[in-house]
Amino acid sequence: MAVKDRDRFSTTTRIRLLGEQTAARVYRSQTRRQARRSRLTSRAALLALVLCTLIVALAYPIRQYVSQRAEMADMVRQKERARQRVEQLRDLKARWQDDAYAEQQIRKRLHYVMPGETGYVVIDPDAARQSRADQGAADRPWYSNVWDGVDKSDASDQ
Repeated sequence: MAVKDRDRFSTTTRIRLLGEQTAARVYRSQTRRQARRSRLTSRAALLALVLCTLIVALAYPIRQYVSQRAEMADMVRQKERARQRVEQLRDLKARWQDDAYAEQQIRKRLHYVMPGETGYVVIDPDAARQSRADQGAADRPWYSNVWDGVDKSDASDQ
């Protein structure tokens, strides 16, 4: 027994035991770490699956929501433009209710004159060089357009 006791307290034996204990601890910690890793991996996979499912489930409704918000913004802009147009037309209607404005527009657009007045048409020298066919119908007085229509209809009958 003395030899066994000596072996038990020898440096070599103690180092060997210490190495075995350390190896056992390292093995146990590696096993725990691998077990933790595998659990984290399965948890991460489950979390990724849940997130992907949520993204897929919410993608279409979110797209619809965004497109409907854009449509609503367009409609609000259209409504504002329509409101402004209505205001312009109301202002124009109110102006036409004024006899002085109506008379001014009739004189300007239809080249009317009041009884006793003499009407003159001043021809621009540059415009005189252009043929009457080159002028747009909106740029000429209304009676010129009427006579052109009569001339065209008369020429088509022959």
